Amino acid sequence: MAFVKNLFDKNFIEYASYVIRDRAIPDLEDGLKPVQRRIMHTLFKIDDGRFHKVAGVVGECMKYHPHGDASIGGALVVLANKGIFIDRQGNFGNPYTGDEASAPRYIECRVNPLAKDFLYNPNITQYVPSYDGRSEEPVVFRAKIPVALIIGAEGIAVGMSTKILPYNIKEVLEAEKKCLKGEKFEIYPDLPTGGLIDVSNYNDGNGKIITRAKFDMSDEKKIVITELPVDSTSDTLMQSIENAYKAGKIKISSIDDFTTDHCHIEIKLPRGVYAKDVEKALYAFTDCEKSISCQMLVIKDNMPVAMSATEIIKYYAKKLTAIIKDELEYERAKLTEDLHARTLERIFIEERIYKKIEQMKTAEAVNKAVIDGFKPFKKELIRDVTDEDVESLLKIPIRRISLFDINKNRDQVNAINARLKEIAKRLKNLTACAIEYLDGMLAKFKTEDLERHTKIAKFSAVEAKAVVKRDTALRYDNERGNLGTSVSGGVEICKVTPYDRILFVRKSGIFTVCDVPDKLFVDKGMWFCQVADKEVINKILFTVIYQDPKTKQAYIKRCRVNGWIMNRDYMFAPDGMEVLHVDTRDKFKFKLKFVKKPRIKTLEAEFNASNFDEKGLKANGVRLDTKEVSGIEVETDPDQMKLF
Repeated sequence: MAFVKNLFDKNFIEYASYVIRDRAIPDLEDGLKPVQRRIMHTLFKIDDGRFHKVAGVVGECMKYHPHGDASIGGALVVLANKGIFIDRQGNFGNPYTGDEASAPRYIECRVNPLAKDFLYNPNITQYVPSYDGRSEEPVVFRAKIPVALIIGAEGIAVGMSTKILPYNIKEVLEAEKKCLKGEKFEIYPDLPTGGLIDVSNYNDGNGKIITRAKFDMSDEKKIVITELPVDSTSDTLMQSIENAYKAGKIKISSIDDFTTDHCHIEIKLPRGVYAKDVEKALYAFTDCEKSISCQMLVIKDNMPVAMSATEIIKYYAKKLTAIIKDELEYERAKLTEDLHARTLERIFIEERIYKKIEQMKTAEAVNKAVIDGFKPFKKELIRDVTDEDVESLLKIPIRRISLFDINKNRDQVNAINARLKEIAKRLKNLTACAIEYLDGMLAKFKTEDLERHTKIAKFSAVEAKAVVKRDTALRYDNERGNLGTSVSGGVEICKVTPYDRILFVRKSGIFTVCDVPDKLFVDKGMWFCQVADKEVINKILFTVIYQDPKTKQAYIKRCRVNGWIMNRDYMFAPDGMEVLHVDTRDKFKFKLKFVKKPRIKTLEAEFNASNFDEKGLKANGVRLDTKEVSGIEVETDPDQMKLF
């Protein structure tokens, strides 16, 4: 048994780790999930400047992604709709209406040149074998901008999830520039569908936002929804409005969806109803207002880590200088090798070293002759001559030797030296280079990509309880003992809303708090029923008069109800006692009638309830008299609570 348990534990941990790292959570380094990274790698590999069928891209990507084509196709469409990675041709769906993309065989795509700029540099990227060992794929791309913030992410793993809302490209890059300059910055989400958001509790990416649709109420008889709230489409929004109308929570005449490349939903109102009357109800009962919780969970150093937007910006600011340094150092090493090769070529041809190999009989002798030929010019060389250098020199065609242009070679060498000096200068000013790069990226993005779409506003969530009117009748049928909003006949107790809770006291003296019922059997006889508003209930002083069935003696207890657990029964009187009367008046008189017995001359006694002290709910009552009680008579007045 222990072996099976250990086997399950081990396999489950491995599965959970796989889902977290390799499926659901994006990597901080490039902001991509594995399938997205493999899609981009495929597009980089097959890029020739022309569009490719999405079905073909999916097929190529399956060389790297060990899952079905449907998951790749769906991820490609989502990534393409982010705008900055993939150029699209054909129907890739509509984020406003929620319409799906056409089949992969009908639509085309190619990599966006901007993606190559900030994401792709194979010279400084680490590659590993693909799942079948036939190809290579990147571990992560060396992204130069915070992709995780710009495109956002959502994923559910085992025991954890991530929800990163997308940010405005311009604001993110400007924040990164400020971070590099040591200035303070602040950024908030921005979605292409627009809408309004309240970020009071956003907590830098690990709190929640309240999002609203944007209304045009210039016509008081019509409401036009012009922008969608976060994570909504016109279809889901219309569905929520129709459901609220069917439930009787909002009053509308008709609703029409004219959404195309921007949101346009028209809500027409019935006679006597105006836009200002419906606005709050739309926020309370439909998806026109939603609360969304966010969690910036990313993979950092191969581990899931919760980070804030500020921390990600700071991380990328530091990372950008490191990437620029790696690129410059790689370029410097490559130029240095190029300079060495051109210097060798010039000396080899100009000093006629190639002539010294004419009499040599063996490859070793040829190799030695070339190396010895360079010894007098050692000071001009950048490094020692290697066998690989000799091999490269021996491959120079005779035509190239005869047409060698010393001036052209000198110009090329001077250009290389000038670039090396520029690289050395830039390596000493990496921060300035990083800011320059970000300025260049901002200039490359389209103007519409840089505009903010979502407006940040200050508002509180509209609670349904605050909007709904207390206009539903709560009725009690004493003959059948039923209580609820669907009870026919009987008496109306009060007006309630579907969000209310009620407190009722049965004939037995048991009281209960529950949600407003449609139809609930409580008892044939009920002492009290009222909306369970704690501020109101706490002020009510309950007077309970009960009798011990064994001794026939009567007791009185005065107490308050200060708290309760929903749907739980509580006793006013001790267990086994018979409740004679329950009252909620502070002052009233009542008479006890005693059992006729020999030597008992007094057959009744009058009491004033206000003469007895208030006790706790769980305390026992005070005995009213030692005589056996046969009945009770309570003083009545117009304000007395009646027995239903």
